[in-house]
Amino acid sequence: MCTLLLADRVHPKYPLILAANRDEFYHRPTAPAAFWEDAPQLFAGRDLVHGGTWLGVTDGGRIAALTNYRQPHFVLPHPLSRGRLVSDFLVGQAVADEYLQRVRAMGAAYLGFNLLARDRAGFHYYSNRDGDTQKLAPGIYGMSNHLLDTPWPKVVRGKEALSRAIAGDEVEVEDLFALLADRSKASDEELPDTGVGVERERMLSSIFIESEYYGTRSSTVLLVDRDGQALFVERNFDGGSPRESTVSFDWP
Repeated sequence: MCTLLLADRVHPKYPLILAANRDEFYHRPTAPAAFWEDAPQLFAGRDLVHGGTWLGVTDGGRIAALTNYRQPHFVLPHPLSRGRLVSDFLVGQAVADEYLQRVRAMGAAYLGFNLLARDRAGFHYYSNRDGDTQKLAPGIYGMSNHLLDTPWPKVVRGKEALSRAIAGDEVEVEDLFALLADRSKASDEELPDTGVGVERERMLSSIFIESEYYGTRSSTVLLVDRDGQALFVERNFDGGSPRESTVSFDWP
């Protein structure tokens, strides 16, 4: 996942609003969001290479999501799968802070990542490129391929668009998908320098990415209202008409 936008305890009707795009190579095999046969409480897409996921929820109210930290020249022999960090939290029982502290102790075994984990106490965040865990205060957050709230143009643009989309009494799922479909690119003067060259930085600067070999594979919207009713909608873009996976939960 490469762009994640979160409104946590901001909207009076929907205390949790999440909108996210997963960007990946087109050839990487992936299963769309569904309940997992080996973890029936878990609803998520699945990476069919290593078996993990980038974003998932459980019927007990747990959420986890991950983005990669872009370091193209950093080499780590035999790194562990980052997607398993998400699924291991979701199928486990550890509280979020405890789990992230365990991940922190072994963070050097992974390539760079940002990890959000949510239990009943709220969201916690950890990056193995930042050093410590943190509990999120109420607010609007954005995360791409650097640290949480790094002001890359698409993160800034996405947070502003999310603020507008949730400004009214109601929140429309289609408005959230519309902001995830933003294909506008940053100017060259605004581009970060992560070591991939200006042409690739330009291609990666939009919220929704398209290229010959790599791009946005799925968009996900998650809404949880004040009564604990959760709606998870994922749309996949693997060619042809988008495929949609939807589930609703009554969370405790």
